[in-house]
Amino acid sequence: MSFNDPKGSSVENMTRVKNHLQIETNASQPGGSNQMVEGPTSPPFTPGANPAHDLPIELLQAGWRRFWSEREKRPYYFNKNTNQSLWEMPGAHLTSVLDDPLAINEAINEAINEVSSPGRPEDKRLSRPSVDIPPVSLKRQQSSLDEGLASPSKRSAFSLVPFWNFEIPTNVIIYERPLSRIPCPHPEPELLRAQLVVKLRHQYQEMCKTREGIDAPTESLNRWLLERKVSDKGHDPMLPSNCTPEISESMYREIINDIPVKLIKPKYSGDSRRQLSKYAEAAKKMIESRTATAESRKIVKWNCEDVFGWLRKCRNAPYDDYLERLTHLKRHCQPHLNDAAKSSVEAICSKIYHVSCEHVKKIHEKHCEILKEHGIQVSQINEEIRKRKVLCYPVQLATPCPHLPAVEHGTEGEHTVLKFKSEAVKLNTIHFQKLEQLYKLHAHDDINFIRFVPRVWCLLRRYQTLFGIHANEGFGLQGALPIPVFECLHRVFGVSFECFASPLNCYYKQYCSAFEDTDSYFGSRGDILKFHPISGSFEANPPFCEELMTAMVDHFESLLSESKEPLSFIIFIPEWRDPPTEAVIRLESSIFKRKQIVIPAFEHEYRHGFQHICPSGEMNVKSGHGTLVVFLQNDEGFNKWGPNSERLQELVLAYIPKDPVR
Repeated sequence: MSFNDPKGSSVENMTRVKNHLQIETNASQPGGSNQMVEGPTSPPFTPGANPAHDLPIELLQAGWRRFWSEREKRPYYFNKNTNQSLWEMPGAHLTSVLDDPLAINEAINEAINEVSSPGRPEDKRLSRPSVDIPPVSLKRQQSSLDEGLASPSKRSAFSLVPFWNFEIPTNVIIYERPLSRIPCPHPEPELLRAQLVVKLRHQYQEMCKTREGIDAPTESLNRWLLERKVSDKGHDPMLPSNCTPEISESMYREIINDIPVKLIKPKYSGDSRRQLSKYAEAAKKMIESRTATAESRKIVKWNCEDVFGWLRKCRNAPYDDYLERLTHLKRHCQPHLNDAAKSSVEAICSKIYHVSCEHVKKIHEKHCEILKEHGIQVSQINEEIRKRKVLCYPVQLATPCPHLPAVEHGTEGEHTVLKFKSEAVKLNTIHFQKLEQLYKLHAHDDINFIRFVPRVWCLLRRYQTLFGIHANEGFGLQGALPIPVFECLHRVFGVSFECFASPLNCYYKQYCSAFEDTDSYFGSRGDILKFHPISGSFEANPPFCEELMTAMVDHFESLLSESKEPLSFIIFIPEWRDPPTEAVIRLESSIFKRKQIVIPAFEHEYRHGFQHICPSGEMNVKSGHGTLVVFLQNDEGFNKWGPNSERLQELVLAYIPKDPVR
């Protein structure tokens, strides 16, 4: 039968499924377990009383059964609950839904089946992986299959390319989790969220300017969003609405540090002189206009007048003298200035938080309005989850997905552009194909790709909203490790999971990310701080937010102390020593620390934070700071993936740039 005959293929598939169900029925009848069903699905082996049930009890409970393929002369596994079929036992080797021997789904890729078939030797390559060339006998069949793919991109897409490797199975075990109650992503609420966050950014800038006379600290609101979500118990995936305390330490600290003027390291003596004079003038003006004690006014004014007198006498002082004077002035004046500005800065932080709460209500009302239009009711019943161990799986949403409006999409050069109403977002076409692969692997509610483009638009709009409105803003939020390092981590330390990633920058198909609603269809396991693995090997490269990094260390230590199975976390954070961050101090003093190494500044690189939109020749950027690599492992994890000298040497070598850093 031709694969280009969708009607005939559908009839054949339904016949195969019916045969499976008939076998299942016969096996469940009295005496059925002692009878072998004759016909094309009858296996030529008798490993047990009923070959279909010759599986571990966990797989049987999940709906898996074992059958024999006459065409391929090999056993395969069929799930009566989901109609999935695999060549390999699900518990032995986790494969993708593309390995579908019954061809139930139209989007089959037999070339990928050959790549991921049993007996394939372990990947020992030290360089970047490349796309495997399929055998000649498969080329014609592959092209005919591609014509029938339901995805928007009608081109062959392999799961192994230079930017990612989705063939790596997971070794992460978790307890089964309840469904998430967060609403499904929808372009209308997503567009509203983007508009409200832009308005919030403008309000923050205006309040800093009018109340404190400074610009809002660079990317301060981005770090505020990350810091607030550590403790937020609200129901919006991005904006905080239920935090204690309301005053953000991160936002408060960053505003105070720029009062009375923002200081930067000057290049020349003239710059250092102007900065000293500017600070003294701003400090004197501020202490005179704010409510302050008489003692504070006296100290600040006296120190400022002393600086003015010194500047009049020494017009050509050395560079270091100006810096020394500035340090002395700030040490004596800044505490009094902070006290005078405290109430005003706290008011800014509180106002931004309450505006965020109002925005969350509006977004929630928009979601409820859409669900009501489609007659969807949100279930409030908490399901009972049995405490059983399973391989980790993506977040599953409890609320049914409403109808999604159409989103236009097309290509412009090397980019794919998606447009909803007047809002257009874009990404590199190769990353669009990457999202297609992730969607095929994980979006089981949409095997025909009907909702794919609207969901991609929601995902891109969400991350663009997070990044900010200025050029290169949010650049550091999505930086990733180089590809050779990911390869080394998997080959040497068994890593198969990223703790801080996104569908746009992930290397493995198993990862945690910031947004469980938009990212779940592309494989996200949700927020790492809410993810509780029992065993597995992990890579953690968090965004550079101090509160988030500290919470990460607390979470990892809690997991390591509770688990008796192999558990390992390899953590990559900036080596900030002046002063050292709380996360660095906690990591270096952790009882679970097995080893730490430092990759020197300017001798290694990271993947571009905007790799999904930047040119292919600009993917790698040099790191301006040292990277601290810390291994946190329990005893079982250390015995299995311990960082001995040979393994560490491989990791250091993997960090050496293979190509010139641009």
